[in-house]
Amino acid sequence: MTAKPRKPWRVILTHDGAESAHVEHTSEAKAFEHVRAALRAGADTAKVMQWEGGRWWHFKTVHAHDIPQEPS
Repeated sequence: MTAKPRKPWRVILTHDGAESAHVEHTSEAKAFEHVRAALRAGADTAKVMQWEGGRWWHFKTVHAHDIPQEPS
């Protein structure tokens, strides 16, 4: 079995249909904080992956239209 990575949460961002970044996080909360910031900054989609059972699993996909914009 493969060892659990130090950062078991991964965010994969897409912009204009192409993957633009892979960022790993230590917690679910930090991953979703990054998702909200990235989608507000112009990314189209964020796919959140979680390391479990020796492999990466798709946890959730979030689209930019799902995130409310912060008040001005």
